[in-house]
Amino acid sequence: MKKTWDLWEIIAINYLKKKWYQILETNFKFSVIWELDIIALLNNLYVFVEVKYRKDDSYWVWGESINYYKKQKLKKTINYYCLKHKIDLENIRFDVICILWTKIDHFENVEL
Repeated sequence: MKKTWDLWEIIAINYLKKKWYQILETNFKFSVIWELDIIALLNNLYVFVEVKYRKDDSYWVWGESINYYKKQKLKKTINYYCLKHKIDLENIRFDVICILWTKIDHFENVEL
């Protein structure tokens, strides 16, 4: 069950559901610090979603928060999930959902 501090992930989940995504898992942990926010299915495509929230965009660009180290952690966690669930890497995509108060930006097929 989601906690109140996961409000932004709940907003992202509801957004994805309205777009016909099937939510498979949330907060999938590979280790104590490696986690995937949302894993969804759209048709036959597995979509791994990182959720980012900021109150103000005057000092922040979403891409800045996904640095080289974070990308490496995400890649390893996605690869582990795919191996565990026997998912072909040709059938996956990485997305980022950015929430800025009432605005939601969904960036599809982000390169890791």
